[in-house]
Amino acid sequence: MQGGNNKGLVCLIAAAVVVVVFAGSSGIAAAQAAGLKKGFYKKSCPKAEEIAQRVVWNRVAGNPELAAKFLRMFFHDCFVRGCDASVLLDSASNTAEKDAPPNLSLAGFDVIEEVKAAVERECPGVVSCADIVALAARDSVSYQYRRKLWEVETGRRDGTVSSDQEALADIPAPTSTFPILLANFSAKGLALQDLVVLSGGHTIGIGHCNLFSSRLFNFTGKNNPSDVDPSLNPSYARFLQGQCRRNQQDPNDNSTVVAMDPGSSVSFDSHYFVNLKARQGMFTSDATLLTDGRAAALVDKLQDPGVFLDHFKNSIKRMGQIGVLTGAAGQIRKRCNAINS
Repeated sequence: MQGGNNKGLVCLIAAAVVVVVFAGSSGIAAAQAAGLKKGFYKKSCPKAEEIAQRVVWNRVAGNPELAAKFLRMFFHDCFVRGCDASVLLDSASNTAEKDAPPNLSLAGFDVIEEVKAAVERECPGVVSCADIVALAARDSVSYQYRRKLWEVETGRRDGTVSSDQEALADIPAPTSTFPILLANFSAKGLALQDLVVLSGGHTIGIGHCNLFSSRLFNFTGKNNPSDVDPSLNPSYARFLQGQCRRNQQDPNDNSTVVAMDPGSSVSFDSHYFVNLKARQGMFTSDATLLTDGRAAALVDKLQDPGVFLDHFKNSIKRMGQIGVLTGAAGQIRKRCNAINS
């Protein structure tokens, strides 16, 4: 009985810490976000958003997979030092954010530079790379609908620091359990609802087998190759095992990829939540959403396409406010992969 009481006390303390962190970070985020607004470039560069959309839509038309890549780039940028385009910076010593293991599979940097070059020709030194990343995420995902799925507040400025170690520490891992994910999001001023809604971004894109093969082979560590994570749908587990056969011998092999949302991997919709409810979440970080009653209830609601899209536009707006540099902070880079000299 005493052990049970101690465990309960620990849980209460952990919950209190999350609440305190969330309350404090929410106030900070609100102050930073005050410098953002819809149509920030209306006078200084009226065609900025039009130019960005034209370049991105032209690229996505030939490569629909770019939508998932830009959405992931935006997420990874915002979770490390805030939405400041630090994920775009190159490093001669390979110690920038893009050099961290979670970011090695990022792509689309060339398109960001193409957008930057186009807006520089129109309005030199005005539009930030941080805003271009935010716009590229929105425009690439919106392409299939031929309309803007959410409004992007602009006015961000670019950061001057980029660290692979910070990326390793701050980007939520696909192996994370629910309490860890909730703490990650709370530390950035985001709520439980944002965690669940933004996880719906996994409705597009691919996953590397090495990031979830521990759920497929020898799950309990007893050297039983047929030992599978019991939270996985058995037929889905067999499908993944067939796709990820190489990882049975070499868990670190990252050469094989699988669509995160089978049958709908390039369509931005609510199908992720339908799959998740059927226990077909690819990563531990997906499946763990069903282990919390509040999160599981949201998963039920978000299976409705209209509900998902409505919630997503609000959650990604909040994510886009994380740690932003505004006013005189930071800089407007001339090229997105390098700070101004």
